[in-house]
Amino acid sequence: MVSAAWGAAGDADALALLIDAKQETAAADKRGAAGVGEATQAIMTTLRDHKAQKFLVLNKVDLVDRPLLLALAERLNAGLPFADTFMTSALTGDGLDRLKARLAAAMPKGPWLYPEDQIADAPLRALAAEITREKLFERLHDELPYQTTVETESWKDQPDGSARIEQTIYVTRDSHKKIVIGEGGRTIKAIGSAARKEIAEAHEAPVHLFLFVKVRANWLDDPERYRAMGLEFPKT
Repeated sequence: MVSAAWGAAGDADALALLIDAKQETAAADKRGAAGVGEATQAIMTTLRDHKAQKFLVLNKVDLVDRPLLLALAERLNAGLPFADTFMTSALTGDGLDRLKARLAAAMPKGPWLYPEDQIADAPLRALAAEITREKLFERLHDELPYQTTVETESWKDQPDGSARIEQTIYVTRDSHKKIVIGEGGRTIKAIGSAARKEIAEAHEAPVHLFLFVKVRANWLDDPERYRAMGLEFPKT
């Protein structure tokens, strides 16, 4: 996944370095606020070789005192001069409008690569799986590890214009399966209802969504799963 991300960065018109401000300032406190963390420094070193405009985004600023944020921004900009620095909070929405406006302004004008009303470049089958996965985590938050994945097993267009979709939610443990299903199946029903509505909007037609939950203990170690997502399997 890391190699895929860096591969895409080579064709980007702008690059944003997203930093967890709370985590980075806590780490800085432990090491005496000298420099930045090794992982962040490694990313910045690689970013230095890219010609695209670079932006610094400090997230979770609602959890960090302002003097610490300013000191962190100064250290990061000293290591790699950024075109602009943004203080944001994904939780409260603070700073996101300015960030989106600046990134939009940084994009060069060009021809439409897709129809104006097309919402994504991914096949609808793959998009449907991502929608269900999104609803899964919106419903369960921190109760479920982010190793959970969703696959669209079948998609059949019906004579009346609707679609019959079967998806499987893969988890790594039996205990996670119980969390997804919920007492009396209430959780999985709520996830399915929310996903069905959004998939229908993307499909522009009614859909009948059927969700199944299965345990696949080592799915992260299966090269086929990575190929299905268009990613290279990480080599050890």
